Amino acid sequence: MTVSVFVGASVDGFIARLNHDLDWLPEGGGEAHGYEEFLAGIDALVIGRKTFKKVLTFDPWPYGSKRVVVLSGQPLRLPSAIGSAVEQMAGSPAEIVARLAERGATNLYVDGGITIQRFLRAGLVDRLIITRVPVLIGEGIPLFSTLPHDIHLRHVATRSFPSGLVQSEYQVLR
Repeated sequence: MTVSVFVGASVDGFIARLNHDLDWLPEGGGEAHGYEEFLAGIDALVIGRKTFKKVLTFDPWPYGSKRVVVLSGQPLRLPSAIGSAVEQMAGSPAEIVARLAERGATNLYVDGGITIQRFLRAGLVDRLIITRVPVLIGEGIPLFSTLPHDIHLRHVATRSFPSGLVQSEYQVLR
């Protein structure tokens, strides 16, 4: 199982404003920066409830028929308009990964601040792709939080784009 994170962050390290607004992100992602190719190579997307609620406001639904697992211990209303590929799960990151592996998933995409942090703390993230957006928003929801220990990374590549996006990929070392 490979667990990857592909996320955009402000230069000051935030993935959303405190009210979860993403108005500082370039419209439509700005320019092609590998997201579509990344998404095509994953089996399932694992997101938290808050991220799911935010994504529901996007038109159109950004994941097409891709399998989406929403993590929540509370019952969720899953709109029929997003299709049957969306399901709810609860449990620890290790339990979620094990359940998805049993169902044949080999490449997971983990998204959402709390979800990314939980999977990192559990030692389950293999790859981080972080795209820095050239903006400082001052405060917001941080990409990273406290960790029980250092997580060492190996730099794989960094690319810059004409719009000012800077994307770095890291392998998480174990």
